Amino acid sequence: MIRKDVMRVISKYVGINPIISANGFISRDLFEIEDKNSNFYMIGSMGLASSIALGVSLENPKNRIFIFDGDGNILMNLGSLTTIGVNSPKNLVHIVFDNNIHESTGGQPTNSLLINLDKIANVAKYRSYRITNMRELENILKKIPQLKGPLFILIKIDKNKQVSRRIDISPEEIKIRFMDFLKK
Repeated sequence: MIRKDVMRVISKYVGINPIISANGFISRDLFEIEDKNSNFYMIGSMGLASSIALGVSLENPKNRIFIFDGDGNILMNLGSLTTIGVNSPKNLVHIVFDNNIHESTGGQPTNSLLINLDKIANVAKYRSYRITNMRELENILKKIPQLKGPLFILIKIDKNKQVSRRIDISPEEIKIRFMDFLKK
């Protein structure tokens, strides 16, 4: 499975719910697929999408909050999993696209080939799922409305050489439009 194809399916499901997307190709893919005011694109700050999403989820308990994360990003901030688990936001859905590499920085391998991130999340008090094909993805997306978070959905994806265009919105504008969306 290719991240951008999987992201397109998830993005349709998410609708206007907020998405905090990790820096690098993940944010670039989301921006190219469906730019909207409810997307918060990380520019830099590798690994912090999960920490930001925790704060957003705790302050907005009536909204379902999604994280689009990568294996390299979450490995940079594994401590966020325990903080999320302890705070146990029922509205948080943490999606990790795992291709076993730091794709945005040149394809260096991550340790996710040897370490099961979904099992770490489970120990950290997430309800975790491992997805390896589109049918499994569609099944879990249908179940999300009935599930209480925090949810951790690890999606095994293939390496990809296709690169989406850069985000042409300033970080300040991203922040302002996202905050304005949350006030509605």
